[in-house]
Amino acid sequence: MAKNGKTPSLPKMRAVDASPFTQNGEPALLLRDPLQLSGNYMVLPRELGPALMLLDGTMEMDAIRAALLVRYGMPVSADLLEHLITLLDENFMLENRRSDAAHLRSREIYRRAPFRTPALADQSYPADPTRLKTLFDGYLAQTNGKLPTPTTGKGVISPHIDYPRGGPVYAAVWKHAAEMANAADLIVLLGTDHYSIDDRITLTRQHYSTPFGVLPTHQGIVDSLAEAIGPEQAFAGELRNLGEHSLELVATWLHHMRGGRPVEMVPILTGSFVDMIVGKKNPAHDPTLNRFLRTLRKEIAGRNVLVVASGDLSHVGPAFGGMPLDASGKAGIKGADDELIGKLVEGNADGFYSAIRRIQDRNNVCGVAPFYLMLRLLGESEGILTSYDQCPADEHDTSLVSVCGMILS
Repeated sequence: MAKNGKTPSLPKMRAVDASPFTQNGEPALLLRDPLQLSGNYMVLPRELGPALMLLDGTMEMDAIRAALLVRYGMPVSADLLEHLITLLDENFMLENRRSDAAHLRSREIYRRAPFRTPALADQSYPADPTRLKTLFDGYLAQTNGKLPTPTTGKGVISPHIDYPRGGPVYAAVWKHAAEMANAADLIVLLGTDHYSIDDRITLTRQHYSTPFGVLPTHQGIVDSLAEAIGPEQAFAGELRNLGEHSLELVATWLHHMRGGRPVEMVPILTGSFVDMIVGKKNPAHDPTLNRFLRTLRKEIAGRNVLVVASGDLSHVGPAFGGMPLDASGKAGIKGADDELIGKLVEGNADGFYSAIRRIQDRNNVCGVAPFYLMLRLLGESEGILTSYDQCPADEHDTSLVSVCGMILS
């Protein structure tokens, strides 16, 4: 609550994740904070969605109630709206001094910890290293054919979908990249930042742990990158590392392929390009990205570096707000994915981004930023596609997430 227990006069929501949910058979909204400031989540009746959208920091309580009535035909009592705002405030989901203070406290706790603890261990995959090794080895054993294992490759594109759906694709690409992973003395890991709004690049000095041990972060390189793009900007969203899966799921496979041996890593979360895509801007002209890439190239020169881009391809169908897909629709997605894969195989960063921008990213490709930045960082390169799949994303098989694996040399 605001000072003196009063409801904030101009309440404004922080950037939280709101997703459809069912509670006791009733439609609801699940609110989750990517920064995990309270450690809680909230479940609200779905009809309160419009009220959340109006909490933009510009309207008093009476104006919000009037807008709900006029725009949405929703009569909401002052008591109900005040209760909603109080609950949001108690859980640090409003932008104010309370959430700012909670952010500082949580960040200090995160930074004092010896390492970033796996968020999905014993949820999405076994936390026990023996069980996890058995799971991964099972996927690897089912990989068809004998894949070449080059030692001179420069990059890997890996999915970050959950293991039960993406296991075969993970296995195909990481089996192919095994010798590269073992030969590397530094890993640059670029992963999709699913909840970033304004941050192009988000860094952390924290080490990443997996069930196999700890992958130490090269803090000197992180410091150089932070200085290049501005420390405040570089670490503003650092706490999103707590729950973000894009780095964790790929780092865990990497660690397995190294037999649990540690290797220095630079974990980097890459934010959305949606503002550039909609505005028809070219990321090649973005000053922050260019400073970041120049500095990173300088820092990794002379090292045996493996660059890993963690991202998935299309997210389409009712699960993502689209129309149901039939066989013809899935074939169409495959065609669109093939165009993007072709640009990745060519090592063509500009061509890849142009293909995304031409259709305004209507297929919701969540690997845009890490794939593009990898191609820019590697320079001239050529890829080998190791695997592709369309994974179901709803119980009716009318939504899908497409994924691929690739080696770049």
